[in-house]
Amino acid sequence: MSNTSHHDERIAKMSFGSVYPHYVTKVEKKGRTLAELHQVIEWLTGFDEKKLQELIEEKATFESFFEKATLNPNAKLITGVICGYRVEEIENTLTQQVRYLDKLIDELARGRKMEKILRTG
Repeated sequence: MSNTSHHDERIAKMSFGSVYPHYVTKVEKKGRTLAELHQVIEWLTGFDEKKLQELIEEKATFESFFEKATLNPNAKLITGVICGYRVEEIENTLTQQVRYLDKLIDELARGRKMEKILRTG
């Protein structure tokens, strides 16, 4: 996989709050709810709605967002292609974590069952 440090750096410096509205739009446009989006984010990161709001207000970058997160131990079960990359093959840890989140949100928007998204069934 051709991963550039520039690409990884750009992702690290991007603010979570700048991308979050796009997540909301994506899932709501497909008939999913904000509560489901928050459930998916909390499953991956451990952040409840209050903590998410704090991170958005402090303009947390993805780097600091994931430094503060407690990644779900089942996150390694997230596989597949997102943005042209196989998430399980991404070498940069932070980029992989961001792509985990992208993948979960994509699955939510595509109508996948919540227990499948949360890797429980």
